[in-house]
Amino acid sequence: MLSGRTGALPASTVCRRAGRGSRLPVLAFFGGVNLFGGAKMSSKSASIATKKQELLDYIAPLQRGVAASPEQAARVEEMAAALERLNPTPSPLASPLLNGRWRLEYTTSQSILGTNKPAFLRPSGPIYQFIDGPGLRAKNQETAPFYNSVTAELSPMSKSKVAVQFKQFKIFNLLPVTAPPSARGELEVTFLDDSLRVSRGDKGNLFILVQSDSSATF
Repeated sequence: MLSGRTGALPASTVCRRAGRGSRLPVLAFFGGVNLFGGAKMSSKSASIATKKQELLDYIAPLQRGVAASPEQAARVEEMAAALERLNPTPSPLASPLLNGRWRLEYTTSQSILGTNKPAFLRPSGPIYQFIDGPGLRAKNQETAPFYNSVTAELSPMSKSKVAVQFKQFKIFNLLPVTAPPSARGELEVTFLDDSLRVSRGDKGNLFILVQSDSSATF
């Protein structure tokens, strides 16, 4: 995710994602197991699916992290790390899976959660991140109650990490404010598949997002 403190997410020279069906592994005959490691791939996929569901179920009541106790936050960290070890996309910045609109499900970023503000001033609706890989751009969009947003330019640093330079904030999605040059960060994508993304910012924050619309643009 992108935040004024941690930087967030992002991409690189990526093309537009194909339809969901085209991303499924194509297995040859013999009951869906081919002669080139299909059984092993199927086992790994099953493990990923199980760990993803366990993680999403666990964070569901945590209000994106606002309601997480230190013990719960530590458990989320363990579960995210287990998924990262099974990352099926070793070069996420070169993958079309990165594009589209992602919904933030959990983060440890206090600036995004607004934990230093009264509850009525915190984001209450979904928080989205849009990724435009070919254009090397990203956008964070809050919804209710304030609809604030920020756009950023992305610069690849490795196959999984980008530098993030924030360019423009919009207050109430209307009033534009140019971001200062110091508004920058880095973000590494540590897990990516067609429905879940885990990222880590340069200040140590964790971001867990689910794919909302793979064809969305901004």
